[in-house]
Formats: sequence, structure tokens, C-alpha cells
Amino acid sequence: MLALYVYLSAQSLLSHIRHDQRGQATAEYALVLLGAAAVALLVVGWATHTDVVGKLLDAVMSNITGKVK
Repeated sequence: MLALYVYLSAQSLLSHIRHDQRGQATAEYALVLLGAAAVALLVVGWATHTDVVGKLLDAVMSNITGKVK
């Protein structure tokens, strides 16, 4: 009887530990998303202060229209 009680207690404890790990994975995904958003904001901030993106798009469009003629 004592062995059954210990077994069931251990199973209950392990199920709580597994549940906590799933929450940890969710928090890790949230941190990764926040990091990706921060990098995206830095790239957008850089792109708005320089004319590199505009020049790139102009070059691509000129190349495409040059091949159509």
C-alpha cells in the first residue's frame, strides 16, 4: 500500500514538472519573438535613414524594365 502511494505521488510530481517545462518553452518562444521584433525594428530604422533600399528597388525595376524592351 505504501509503495502504491509513493508511486502515485511520484507520478503526480512528474506530471507537474512536465507541465512547467511546457510553460518554459512558451516563454522561450516569446523571448525569441521579442528578439526578432527588436532586430526588425533596427533594420527598419536603419532603412528609413539611408537610401540603400530605394536604390536597390530602383536598380531592380530598371533591370526588369530593361529586359522587357
